[in-house]
Amino acid sequence: MSESASSAEIKPAATILLLRDQPAFEVLMVRRHHQIDFASGALVFPGGKSHAGDHDPAWADHVLGWDAHDAEQRALRIAAIREVFEEAGLLLARRRDGSTIGGEACPMEVRQAVDAGRTAFLDVVRDLDARLELDALTVFARWITPPLTPKRFDTWFYAVRAPEDQLAACDGRETVDAEWIPPSEALRLGELGERKIIFPTRMNLKLLAEAESAADAVERAGARTLVTVRPQIESRGAGKVLVLPPDAGYGAVEEPLERVM
Repeated sequence: MSESASSAEIKPAATILLLRDQPAFEVLMVRRHHQIDFASGALVFPGGKSHAGDHDPAWADHVLGWDAHDAEQRALRIAAIREVFEEAGLLLARRRDGSTIGGEACPMEVRQAVDAGRTAFLDVVRDLDARLELDALTVFARWITPPLTPKRFDTWFYAVRAPEDQLAACDGRETVDAEWIPPSEALRLGELGERKIIFPTRMNLKLLAEAESAADAVERAGARTLVTVRPQIESRGAGKVLVLPPDAGYGAVEEPLERVM
């Protein structure tokens, strides 16, 4: 392990497992652009790093569930909702009168402006006269990247039922495809090599595949005791493996290190 890797700053990040039951129990996944430096070409859940704008106190008037969460969770949930808006075009929000947002939440150029930092996500939500549904998100998992690479993240995974009347579309920059897929099918394609699926995504797909429906997945997530996953490297007879906490919900996991890198 290099010194730079071991001392890398751990950055907060948020990821969303968007779930639906029609035509089957499926999760929304996006394929990362091959030129992206992290997980290039991989099939992942929408998500990314938290930004300064996610912490703006002005969000208090533009979200549902503000008082139910501390400052850290508010920002993480706003980040998760922002990322899925940028990458897939879905907006987890309701208009101030309580009505849903249907079809295309915003034009692609608006999403791209938010992604590029030219437009504040808060301004987009304000202009829509909408409020983000922070209270709709249920914590699914929390993973902290081990000190293996120069980039480390403290990633919160959230599960939520997807809006029924909105359309998902990739942004064409960070993501080049968006697809609804049963968790078990994503795992099968990953095993066949037809999809590139990184280790944390694979583990959370396996956990998700234990559920029978979107509601079941959210209920299971809410009932689990959250155990922060800090993968550890250990030596075995056949070589080094990445080990997960046995009480984190993934069972006994000892992943050969070559399958992780």
